[in-house]
Amino acid sequence: MKMETTPTPIFAFVLLFLTSSIAAAGAEYFKYKDPKQPLNVRIDDLLSRMTLAEKIGQMAQIERKNASFEVIKNYFIGSVLSEGGSAPAPNASARVWVDMVNEIQKAALSSRLGIPVIYGIDAVHGHGTVYKATIFPHNIGLGATRDPALVKKIGAATALEVRATGIPYTFSPCIAVCRDPRWGRCYESFSEDPKVVQEMTEIIPGLQGDIPKNSLKGVPFVAGKTKIAACAKHYVGDGGTYMGINENNTIIDFHELLSIHMPPYYNAIIKGVSTVMVSYSSWNGVKMHANHFLLTDFLKNKLRFRGFIISDYEGVDRITTPPGINYTFSLQTGILAGIDMIMIPYDYPRYFDSFLELVHKNVIPISRINDAVRRILRVKFTMGLFENPFGDYSLANEIGKQEHRDLAREAVRKSLVLLKNGKTYSEPILPLPKKAKKILVAGSNADNLGYQCGGWTIEWQGLSGNNLTIGTTLLDAIKATVDPSTEVVFSENPDTYFIQSNDFSYAIVAIGEHSYAETFGDSLNLTIAEPGPSTIKNVCEHIKCVVVVISGRPVVIEPYVNIIDAIVAAWLPGTEGRGMTDVLFGDYGFTGKLPRTWFKSVDQLPMNVGDAHYDPLYPFGFGLTTEPVKTSY
Repeated sequence: MKMETTPTPIFAFVLLFLTSSIAAAGAEYFKYKDPKQPLNVRIDDLLSRMTLAEKIGQMAQIERKNASFEVIKNYFIGSVLSEGGSAPAPNASARVWVDMVNEIQKAALSSRLGIPVIYGIDAVHGHGTVYKATIFPHNIGLGATRDPALVKKIGAATALEVRATGIPYTFSPCIAVCRDPRWGRCYESFSEDPKVVQEMTEIIPGLQGDIPKNSLKGVPFVAGKTKIAACAKHYVGDGGTYMGINENNTIIDFHELLSIHMPPYYNAIIKGVSTVMVSYSSWNGVKMHANHFLLTDFLKNKLRFRGFIISDYEGVDRITTPPGINYTFSLQTGILAGIDMIMIPYDYPRYFDSFLELVHKNVIPISRINDAVRRILRVKFTMGLFENPFGDYSLANEIGKQEHRDLAREAVRKSLVLLKNGKTYSEPILPLPKKAKKILVAGSNADNLGYQCGGWTIEWQGLSGNNLTIGTTLLDAIKATVDPSTEVVFSENPDTYFIQSNDFSYAIVAIGEHSYAETFGDSLNLTIAEPGPSTIKNVCEHIKCVVVVISGRPVVIEPYVNIIDAIVAAWLPGTEGRGMTDVLFGDYGFTGKLPRTWFKSVDQLPMNVGDAHYDPLYPFGFGLTTEPVKTSY
């Protein structure tokens, strides 16, 4: 026989008290997961629960190829990246990207505290690693537009396309002030003039959203699920190295550092940039990754930057020469200098072993670790990763959508700089007539989408050819723009017999550079890639010609200027070639201004506006203008 009992009043009270206590304890335990709690309360609560291993894990960023479920969960990894060109599959769709990111995130959330990872990628001119993404002009072209509002829109479009692949963080913008075009990263710089670069930091609120009006200066801000965390790089002086050699030494005094290379960081921090990446370069012989004064005393304490500082790719390893010869020393030096997150990206077991050894030997104090982790958590909480850790499949159609391509096309036409228009001022050749009997299109860069996009497009170094992604070459754009009755003949490198045996009305010759990135782009001669010079001579000595220079920087053109009728600097315009024909054929006028000085000879370099020996072929800020025409017939 079953006996039923009724709880006594006192037992019921005790039961109610215990239940309430358990509930309260549970609520307290999840305080850091409660979005209603103040930010610092959440950070303090989570930090207080973390073990040393969990903190060290948060400071690690590994390459996605290593990001297995076990590694993420067992090492408490804080961040994952795609290195240049690293994708889950060739021509991967948005869904494939989101699947990958979400699997990584599931592993992180399955750990004891469930701290989400922050996934980062180099979306430096649009979401360049992703097939079909909109590829905008590289920064040097955007600098030529002098249009911060346009650049902000580009940041917002890029954020949407990056979020469409489940990724919430980009290693951009590069706010270097390139002072020597021999540097292989010069196209990643908006200008040689810090004031122009400062204006172009408007891309940061495009990527992240506008900071609230009452926000404290220096505090990171990301405005929800359609925005991404940005990264100002490479701190500091990377554009001023000796002879433009990548990762080399910037030899200037502190006043020059503050007046030339530091100003864009003031703007970036005021606009709430989430992270700052350290430069491989040195300042007066001291590696930036080891510079406590500039990382901690100045950036963190003087400028009151509250986001986190991230190393460059294996940047800590390169504190020593050769790199990695004494990793424990390098790790110690970098972290004590003020680096909060270490981009490893492969040998994470060595990182953990070395870090634990340094802590147990009391070399790295727990206060330095807590500062780093607090900054990382601040960014993660601020961007809403705890509430929305997973990628959103519904954003897939943002990638390469027409609205973004139209925006890129606008950026291209505003970035083109007209350097010469006619053998004499009274005989301009531009805009070109759309209706002509027969026109010649020539040059190695006229029908090569890879060269048109440049580095950081699908692959780290970029590619050659037209099968890398979806876009419109200059040749395609010309064919789509001219009158249907106009015959367009393409010959990459025509000889003089071919030219003389055809009755061409005029020629468009597109020459310039092949694709490159970083050190591979360092050049002491800055010559046009072969057979460009011979193509110019063969064509322009016989018929009227417009030379379109597709390059990441000024190149040597002085020897050919006299035989060319018109010269257009098109920079690295990206996927939307129609932006070039928009101005070549007069639908829009030329408005672009040189973001950097165009030299006569490399012997003049470095040469920047304001220098005593300033004697350019075309000065900083130069750019001829044309008026749009209703018809080009």
